[in-house]
This record gives sequence, C-alpha cells and structure tokens, in this order.
Amino acid sequence: MPRFDRQVPGPPDPSPRGLADVVDLSGETVNVALVVPMRGPSGMFGPACELCAELAADEVNRAGGVLGRELRLVPVDGGAPPDRVAAEVEALVSLGAVQGVTGWHISSVRQAVAPRVAHRVPYVYTALYEGGERTDGVFMTSETPLDQLYPAMRLLGRERGLRRWFVVGNDYVWPRGTARAAHRYAAECGAVICGESYLPLGTHDFGEVLRHIERSEGDAVLMLLVGSDAVRFNRAFARSGLDQRCLRLSTLMDESMLLASGSSATSGLYSTAGFFASLATSENLDFHGRYARSFGVDAPPLGSLGESCYEGVLLLSALIERAGTLDVRTIVGHADAVSYEGPRGLLRMRRRHVRQRIYLAEAQGLEFDVVAQL
Repeated sequence: MPRFDRQVPGPPDPSPRGLADVVDLSGETVNVALVVPMRGPSGMFGPACELCAELAADEVNRAGGVLGRELRLVPVDGGAPPDRVAAEVEALVSLGAVQGVTGWHISSVRQAVAPRVAHRVPYVYTALYEGGERTDGVFMTSETPLDQLYPAMRLLGRERGLRRWFVVGNDYVWPRGTARAAHRYAAECGAVICGESYLPLGTHDFGEVLRHIERSEGDAVLMLLVGSDAVRFNRAFARSGLDQRCLRLSTLMDESMLLASGSSATSGLYSTAGFFASLATSENLDFHGRYARSFGVDAPPLGSLGESCYEGVLLLSALIERAGTLDVRTIVGHADAVSYEGPRGLLRMRRRHVRQRIYLAEAQGLEFDVVAQL
C-alpha cells in the first residue's frame, strides 16, 4: 500500500493562479473541500473539526488513499454567510480543484451549497439536521429529529413527568424545522409546547427570553441554539435560577460547549446525540488514543461535532471506493451497499443516511454521563 506524506493547504486564493499554489490540479490526488466554521457562533467547533478530519485523511492515506490516489483536504470557512460559502465551494468544483465536499456546518449553509455542487461531486454532510434532505449526491452521517429528539422527549417525559416544553432556538431552518417536529412529538407524549423564542445567530442578551420561560410555567426547555449562543444561554439560565425548576434538553450540545458553559451552568442539562466522548467502547477509546498521539493532550476536546468530521472523510472515501469512480451518479447507485468503521463501530448507509445508535446523556459538571441508548 502506498504511504503518502500529506499536507493540508490553507484556504485557497479565489484566483485560479493562487488556487494552483495550494491545490494539486494534476489529477494525481483526490481533493476534498472541508467546510467547517472558522468564525461566528459555531466557530468554536472549527479547530476540533479540522483536526478530526486531518486524522481521518491521514489514516485513509496510510491505508492506500482513495482509488490509489492521495486524499487532500482543502479548508473552506463554513462560518461565512451561506451564499459566500456556496460560491467558494462551487468555484472549487468548477475549476476541478475538488472532487468531493464534506464537513460540519449549519443547515442554511448546506441548503446553499447542495443545489450548486451535489449533482457534480459527492457531498457528505456531517451535522445533525432537521431532516428531509433529498438532493441527489448528498449523504448524511448524523442525527435527525425523529431518531434523536422524539425518543429523548418521550423518555424524559415519562421519567421526569415533563408536560410543558418551551423552545429556544436560533432563527434559521434547523431550529424552526426541529421545533415543528417537537410540536408533534410533545402531543404524542401527552405534553405541549407552551412557548417559543427564536433569536439571531450571535445573540448575547437572553433576558427577555428567560422572562418568557418563567411566565410560561414550563418545566422543560428544548434548546436549539448553536455554539457560543448556547453557552451564553446556559450561563444566563443558571444565573436566573431557572435551572432549579426547568430541565434543559439540547440536540446540539457537545463537550466543547459544556466546557465553555462552566460547571455552575450545567445542572439539569441533557443532550442527545449519536456520539459522546465518554462512551466506553473499544472503538472510542482507540479513537481517543490516536487523536492524542497525533495532536497532543492539549488539543481541542473531542466531541460529537469533531467526530462527525472524522466520519465524513471516512464515508466519502468509502463511497468513492465502493463505486470505483468519482462519478457522482455511480456513487449514488452504490451508496446503500456502503459501510465503514469508525469511533462508533461499524456503520451502514440506508437511503443516503447513516444508520446509527442514539444516546441520551446528562451533564455532570463538565462531563456527560450517558444514561440511556434511545
């Protein structure tokens, strides 16, 4: 098997001449646009996402690459405005500078990118999302509300007697789509959504929202906030004393957000996801070891979002290898026969979504204690 000494280029210059300086256009490599946030509320996830993707690319190359060619990552800032991200990715595809796209980024970015490139190159989207993505050439590795939120609301409602949910989310497609599903799930669980508030990305002041929650007499809050917005909300929630009467459930709360929130702001906080760093499995422990050996003990903490980017690279490689070609139509035709092994064990595709186990975890200070498989 060939062994590649891989280098990850920096963000490409928008001009073709600058692009040639950082991306191999010879056709001897498989270049993949890695779209992860480097700014904004989700920018806190970027470092771990990049490192996990680098680890996966290095392991793919050690095993022989993709179709016998070296896999290289081309970083794209997924925290920029969606149209700008889509224009950059489309330019890379049009120039033949990338042969695939992957990464964690919010749904509004995915909705801008997918129609421009997914019919031309395979696009592995690694973020949990609101469900319903059907664009040809898009493949999803992460959770949807039916498999993630519904069983968590059902279990917590039964075990904790929750009957009144208040939704707090950022104002874009993922929180609003998930909240619509939450209305159905609450009704099926004998509960109600007693209030909703949607805030712009980058919100700092949650005072009015907290007053709405208190007046609603809700006993649970469904948090659909991104990154640093969720961190600030957690801190404000605890300062208000609402953590003494309201449980919080988030479908987007990883270890980095928990750490940033601080131990005094995590009482009564639950998260549901397909991966937690604390999962005691041999695959996960091995993943932790390889990550630490590659990047040191002071590297950004592992969490579900970084791990998703590791899987994104693995799945994209597996899709191309199974099809034996970079042609996206052929890749789509072979997708349901694809499987890969990662920190969550052996995973398989079905209808362009990865089939996976989902867990519920409770925050214990700065760590997640997995309490149930849903």
